[in-house]
Amino acid sequence: MASNSIDNKEKEYSSSWTKKQNKQFEMALTIYDEDTPNRWQNIAQAVGDKSVEEVKIHYAILVEDIYRIEAGLVPIPKYNPMRSTNFIDVERHGKYLQLNSNM
Repeated sequence: MASNSIDNKEKEYSSSWTKKQNKQFEMALTIYDEDTPNRWQNIAQAVGDKSVEEVKIHYAILVEDIYRIEAGLVPIPKYNPMRSTNFIDVERHGKYLQLNSNM
């Protein structure tokens, strides 16, 4: 299991990932599972500008984040649905939640 503190090297890698790279990383994880040969090379290639080492460190950070969330160590954010710039979207979202809660 990863340690509870992320060292400076890991922080450096994690802070340099763009939203697009994170999305590419997440998608690649769904394609290349643990049994895939050359998994980390494939994921690094899918992301583009990241090395295999950077991808492995990013994965370790993700695993640590998931552990902390599941252990209840990360507070659940309090969202304000009225902060939306489009009230219709909030209303539609609320109706969607009501419909799904009845299932």
